[in-house]
Amino acid sequence: MDPKEAKERMKIPRQDMPEQDPGERVRNFYEVAYGYTPEQAVTEARRCIQCKTPLCAAGCPVGIDIPWFVRLIAEGKFVEAAWKLKETNGLPAVCGRVCPQEDQCEKVCVTGKRGKPVSIGRLERFAADYEREHGETAIPEIPRRTGKKVAVIGGGPAGLTVAGDLVKRGHGVTVFEALHTPGGVLVYGIPEFRLPKNIVAAEVEYLRRMGVEMECNAVIGKLETIDELLSGGFDAVFIGTGAGLPYFMNIPGENLVGVYSANEYLTRVNLMRAYEFPEYDTPVIRGRRVVVVGGGNTAMDSARTALRLCPEEVTMIYRRSMEEMPARVEEIHHGAEEGLKFQFLTNPVRFVGDDEGRLKAVECVRMGLGSPDESGRRRPVPAEGSEFCMDCDVAIIAVGNGANPLIPQTTPDLKLTKWNNIVADGETGRTGKKGVFAGGDIVRGGATVILAMGDGRRAANSIHEYLTTGVW
Repeated sequence: MDPKEAKERMKIPRQDMPEQDPGERVRNFYEVAYGYTPEQAVTEARRCIQCKTPLCAAGCPVGIDIPWFVRLIAEGKFVEAAWKLKETNGLPAVCGRVCPQEDQCEKVCVTGKRGKPVSIGRLERFAADYEREHGETAIPEIPRRTGKKVAVIGGGPAGLTVAGDLVKRGHGVTVFEALHTPGGVLVYGIPEFRLPKNIVAAEVEYLRRMGVEMECNAVIGKLETIDELLSGGFDAVFIGTGAGLPYFMNIPGENLVGVYSANEYLTRVNLMRAYEFPEYDTPVIRGRRVVVVGGGNTAMDSARTALRLCPEEVTMIYRRSMEEMPARVEEIHHGAEEGLKFQFLTNPVRFVGDDEGRLKAVECVRMGLGSPDESGRRRPVPAEGSEFCMDCDVAIIAVGNGANPLIPQTTPDLKLTKWNNIVADGETGRTGKKGVFAGGDIVRGGATVILAMGDGRRAANSIHEYLTTGVW
């Protein structure tokens, strides 16, 4: 690009995405952000200076050719941009909404060196939505079937990515999903107002149209084991069962009525649509005062969900300061706009119940910050004699998740870490068991959607090589 043109493009202001008013959206579960108009998308795409060495592409875990798809949007070729995205990303409408671009592709954007980076995620969302809404979804040409069959255990981001990549190479793929709807954390964990479930359903339908078979209500480890799949016609298995085991704090009172794990709370509301009770027959205690313990994205999703259900007050309790919070800055900002309260440098030590075993308060202690721990963040240290109580009738524990234990329990020759995650090669997804691959949160522990998808892409390449050569 001509240096003069590049300089002019870098002067274009970053386009804000229209959103629901905070006072209105906190009363509904409709998507917060409306998305770009075509005019906004073209203007934003023109901020990209088409670098000779695009650092943004190197920062993408699934290897999207970011400059190319952005250039297509700048030229008004919206459908073509979506098709370019789908060459390497089978879930672009999802990633455009929930991927932490600010810590990946946008973090290294050259335009961002002198101002704000190009809104790569918002442009990805725009292109994917435009293709779907205009009925322009194109199914790629699928090669002749190879005769090889792959079982994918878990219909979350890692599993869906593996399935899409392998079916495009001619292999037969069956996704075994334990729940009644494919999508994994995309359907049970992320709220409707951040990721509408019809978006996930459309991405899953795209995979079905390519030839991926989806078998729901299929709990592998109970229905069949890994060994039974391998001896029953499948040539390879990918394990993408995620981190579905909630952690608790092991403090008194966690068994009181009104104390939820974030997993249960979000699953009830998102997948089982408890926010539409009694139309949907899944109740959830709404509470008048809710506390959410944790500072990550799951905690923020829980808190912003509770804001839409609780009539009085929702407070996040986090043992460090705001600067250490791992939740996305955008989500923290949205929560604050919606009225979310924060208790920083605070940690629960006991839940207090009434005579009927129902939660009525949480006892907390103030924290100070000591020297950094292994995460690089300063270690929280309790302040002696600083205990105090907060009234609450619902508490949501969002302090992390562990690996789903069912597959390891029924496949004893899989190697595990001390945290019970499956040991798999980071570049290939290969486990220590022949023909078995793994990726996503079952290997990493709780991480992001896009990192799980990156694992899926690498594993799909390795599975294809194994099926083609037979070499382990």
